[in-house]
Order: sequence, then C-alpha cells, then structure tokens
Amino acid sequence: MIHQPVLLVIAHGSRDARHAATVHALVRRVRAARPDLRVETGFLDFNVPSVPGVLESLAADGVRDVVALPLLLTRAFHAKADIPAVLRAAPARLRIRQADVLGPSPLLTAALERRLREAGLSPADKSSTGVVLASAGSSDPEAIAVIADVAREWRHTGWCAVRPAFASASLPRTEDAVRELRALGCAKVAVAPYVLAPGFLPDRIARGAADADVLADVLGPAPEVARVLLERYDAARRPLVAAVGA
Repeated sequence: MIHQPVLLVIAHGSRDARHAATVHALVRRVRAARPDLRVETGFLDFNVPSVPGVLESLAADGVRDVVALPLLLTRAFHAKADIPAVLRAAPARLRIRQADVLGPSPLLTAALERRLREAGLSPADKSSTGVVLASAGSSDPEAIAVIADVAREWRHTGWCAVRPAFASASLPRTEDAVRELRALGCAKVAVAPYVLAPGFLPDRIARGAADADVLADVLGPAPEVARVLLERYDAARRPLVAAVGA
C-alpha cells in the first residue's frame, strides 16, 4: 500500500495571537475535508511548533514523504528563499516536495466575494461598488504584478472598479486607493483584505479603510481557502506518490 505524503502547512507566524489561532482554524477545516490525510502545522517565526521541529518529529515518527505547503498568497521572499532553506536543512530521511503558493486562484477570488457578502454587500451592490484589493505588500516585483493581475481580472466580474493596495513596501496604500475610488464616482467603496490571517499589516489595512463603506474580514478559514490548500497538495503529491510506486 502506498501511503499518501504528510501535508505540512508552513505559516509565517506572528506575535499577534490571532494569527496562529486563524491558521489553526484553517488547518482544522482542511483536516475535516480530508480526514484520511495527516496534516501538520509549522511556523517560520514567533510561534510553535517551528518548521524544523515538526520536520524532526515527522522523521522520528518514521514518515518518509512530505508535501510542504507555504501558507502564502504570492511567490515572494519567503516562498523563494526562507522556506526552501528550512526544507534543505530537514532530516535526510525525509523526501520533501514544496507545493505552490495559494494564489492566484479563482477560489481565492470566491473567498474574497464571500467575505464582502458577510460584511454586508449584496449582489445588487456590485456594479456600483469599488473594491480595494488590499494585500500585505512586497518588495518582489513578481508578487506585486500578481496582485495587480488579480485586481484586473476581478474587475471584469462586474464591480464598478477594483484597485490594488499594499500595507507595506509598495504603493498605493489602502487609504489612497479608497480616495481614488471615491473620485471615480463609485457609490460605495469596500476594502477586501487579501491576507490570510490577522496581524500587524492587516491592522494597517483596517486603519486605511476608515473612510470606506465596507471592510471585509481576512480570508482566514474560508472553505474556498481550504480547497485551494488541498488542490496545491494534490498537485505536489503526485510526483512523490509516483516515485514511491516506481
């Protein structure tokens, strides 16, 4: 019998206790959706268990195959440098494949729409509402371009307008995008945080949304996010399973 690889969800971590609580809520949803799958969580910083600690525990348990899934929305520094470095230092007995980051995905756009509905917007509001797609920000041009592409594609689904904004490293800020949408004549302005969990930068996004009509919640444990995690896991596990069966 070929055993499926363990899914290791790698989160950034934060001093803000809400961050880890949200990550664990998301992982619980993933486990509920795939009860036969072993899912572990590790943090790069601030929280425990650490990624190296989880990898050591997996090796001690006799695990051989692991899919390491970055809990990230874009391929920026953590996905390109931090996480690969941690995985290279893992116990030699582990065969690890790093899955793709979560975004972009139509499921994440659906999760954004869900959060806006929960915040009070109705389908009838869509054509008259401008949306700020507010992300944490990055100094990586690839990551910034992805956010701009997501905003552009989302605009085509019927919103009055969609503008990207960033809490750090890039411009415009959330408050600037809110003002721009007001100037465009949108009847309502909504801010949709394109972030996975609460923390310092999401709080900055919320402060920048002070003059908006609607502020949605972070993506968190939305069912669509859990589905993306499992999609990324399934795509990454195939080469590992094929290698075991060879």
